[in-house]
Amino acid sequence: MKKKLKNIAGVTLIEILIGIVISTIMMGAMFTSYNAVNSVFQQVTDKAKISQSGRDIVGMLLKDIRLAGFKYFGDSLKTSDLHQPILISKSADFSKNCDQIEIVYGDVDYDEAKAEGLRYTYTRYKVTYACGRSEIINKKIPGGKTTIDAFYIVKSKIKWDAATNAWADPNTDSDDTTYPKEKIIDYVQDLIFNAIDENGKIISPPPSTSNNKDKIYKIKNVEIALTVRSTQEFFQNSRIRKVFSLSDSKRDIGAKNDKYLRDTIIVTAYARNLGLQ
Repeated sequence: MKKKLKNIAGVTLIEILIGIVISTIMMGAMFTSYNAVNSVFQQVTDKAKISQSGRDIVGMLLKDIRLAGFKYFGDSLKTSDLHQPILISKSADFSKNCDQIEIVYGDVDYDEAKAEGLRYTYTRYKVTYACGRSEIINKKIPGGKTTIDAFYIVKSKIKWDAATNAWADPNTDSDDTTYPKEKIIDYVQDLIFNAIDENGKIISPPPSTSNNKDKIYKIKNVEIALTVRSTQEFFQNSRIRKVFSLSDSKRDIGAKNDKYLRDTIIVTAYARNLGLQ
């Protein structure tokens, strides 16, 4: 009986401890690999999100700028200085605000119930894109009162009231297509607009009824530069990563020493209707 017991194979305590150590090392290596893969995936996802959100806004801008100055054939609505097709307001202090653009275009309402000759009602709409300081609280700064260093963009659409010769209040104009200022994106670092003439040169200052009035209908293109940043820290280390602006080195983003990713989208919108005026 004693002989049989001696021949039974077993696992010693030392072997068990060695197995536990090896398993722990393997699990640690797997966890480290998972964290590395997950971190890269998260970075790619964050970059895709900010890029997509920026491109969505740029797409809206392109569509609206192409409508600037459009009128239906037969439009007899009395024009006004307030109907300037494209009005760009450059930021006086780009650390506190971005550029603003107002886009005016014509439209028509058709009512078959009305008598012939009265079925078409021509009107004007104005779309505005403007910035405001972000209201998102920076959780990294104690106190809970400091907002992040970024802007948000708002968009509004209002309708011309021919009876009063003024822009109507979108809250009371009984038009379902108009709306007051609505926030469309946050985490914006800058928004720049440049009016370009037929020779490809920047019109400075941008045309208005008080400046370069003769060039209001000379705008052939509008350059747009939109810079957005990631919502969460993207890089592992803090350092200055310079972002270049459009034709104005003063608006380069290069003094922010942090870990956020900033993505700039630069496009040119063709103002195809202004040359028809």
